[in-house]
Amino acid sequence: MTQPARLSPSTTSLSDACAQAPSAAVASDSPAVSAVSSKTSRRAALAGALLLGASLSPQAMAQDSFSVCWSVYAGWMPWEYADTQGIVDKWAKKYDINIDVVQVNDYVESINQYTSGNVDGCAMTNMDALTLPAASSVDSTALILGDYSDGNDGVMVRDGDSIESLKDREVNLVQFSVSHYLLARALDSVGMSERDLTTTNTGDADIVALASNTDTQAVVTWNPQLATLKDMPGYTEVFNSSDIPGEILDLMVVNTQTLKDNPDFGHALVGAWYEVMEKMKAGDEAALSQMADAAGTDLAGYQSQLAATHIYYTPAEAVAAFNAPSLKDTMQHIADFSFAQGLLGEGAPDAGFIGIETPAGIVGNEGNVMLRFDPSYTAALADSQ
Repeated sequence: MTQPARLSPSTTSLSDACAQAPSAAVASDSPAVSAVSSKTSRRAALAGALLLGASLSPQAMAQDSFSVCWSVYAGWMPWEYADTQGIVDKWAKKYDINIDVVQVNDYVESINQYTSGNVDGCAMTNMDALTLPAASSVDSTALILGDYSDGNDGVMVRDGDSIESLKDREVNLVQFSVSHYLLARALDSVGMSERDLTTTNTGDADIVALASNTDTQAVVTWNPQLATLKDMPGYTEVFNSSDIPGEILDLMVVNTQTLKDNPDFGHALVGAWYEVMEKMKAGDEAALSQMADAAGTDLAGYQSQLAATHIYYTPAEAVAAFNAPSLKDTMQHIADFSFAQGLLGEGAPDAGFIGIETPAGIVGNEGNVMLRFDPSYTAALADSQ
């Protein structure tokens, strides 16, 4: 599940960002990074983002027009359907507001747009919500907990059949992405660490071509690239995201102050989302086919991606996931990994530097909460049904 370049905070306008890539996006079943800078440039970029975040001090302001953005991934295609079928407009009208839903073809650029304040919300993973906007001092709320990767991300080894067979090998992956996190969790499960191997940053667009080279020893990637590798002779999947259920989460994240000042914005987004979920749960072929087409695949291809995506189809299911104590544990894992990789900023003294609020309690610094998981809007819809 996951993304292009791992971050240079952008001042590009939203309209310019949308014009940077062709309208027919290539399907990517995992929000991950397509091309990632070195750790030094990543840290420098984060420092720039921190300055940007400081300039965006929250100001209480009621408004009636909002915008959110998303990028291509199996679990986020409902936003395309909700937009083009007028479902978002219907729910916005119910609350006398307007919501513009915009596709940004580059995943990280979509988060840049959110971090810079050009949009009020953005679809992103839990790890990226922490290491990008939250680490840039943009107080953010996970409004919708849509799904978790349940096999969409995997570790593939050539001529090996276990995680241990990764020892002393070169592993190609998109560094500092959820692929990198998945590798770290795989190694930890057998008492290994990154010191036992070498990681090489590889753009997601290059993964398949590289994997076909017989010199390539191991790859970590996500669907649809993962499915292609599974069909290649010599490769074995030794670990995937179903081994860490509930850890790679896909969210709709919104600005906390904007949500606080404009709760109808949150209610409208949640209402529109679960109207589409009803159609998906019922197997509405027309709706699913439209999502598949927008994702650059056919219905069968899209359904195979959904099969490796644990979607919370009802508000009640999502509320239970929000409230589960395991969410707090997951975010602790994410914070530990992010700190170890230098993704919380040069000034972060430890993994708890940024506070993460969950219904089960706060992870990290209670005085510096910058990421919040709020089930109240989803719960309100569940109660109304």
